[in-house]
Amino acid sequence: MTRLRTAILAASLSIGAASAAQAGIGAEGMGARADGHWGGELGAGYSWGLAGFSITPGVGVLVADDHTRPYGRVEAAYKIPAFAKIGAGVRISGDHTRPYGTVAMPLLPMVNLKGNAGPKYYAIGLTVGY
Repeated sequence: MTRLRTAILAASLSIGAASAAQAGIGAEGMGARADGHWGGELGAGYSWGLAGFSITPGVGVLVADDHTRPYGRVEAAYKIPAFAKIGAGVRISGDHTRPYGTVAMPLLPMVNLKGNAGPKYYAIGLTVGY
C-alpha cells in the first residue's frame, strides 16, 4: 500500500503546474481481468489538461472473488477532437505494477466508452466526467 500512496503523491506533485482550466473529476466502472482475477473495477480520478494532453491520477478497487483489491493508476493521454482519447497508463495493485494502453471514445457529453489493455490487465467500461 505504501507503493500505491507514493505513486499517487508523485503523480499529483508532478502535475501541479498543469492548467486548471481543463481539470475535472471523473469516475469509471469497468469489467476487468487483473493479475489473474475477473471482476469489476470502480474508480475515480482527477484530470488536468493542456492543449489536448491530460494527466489523470486515480484510485479504485477491483471487486473479484468476494475480495476487494485496491489499486492506483496514472494515465497520460491525448484527445483527438470528436474522435477519441488515446494514451498510456500505469496501474499499481499490491506488488504488481502494470503498464497499459488506453482508448476512450465519446458516447455522450461527459460519457466515454473506455478500454485498457496491457500485460495481465484488460478492462472495458464507461467513464463519466473528466
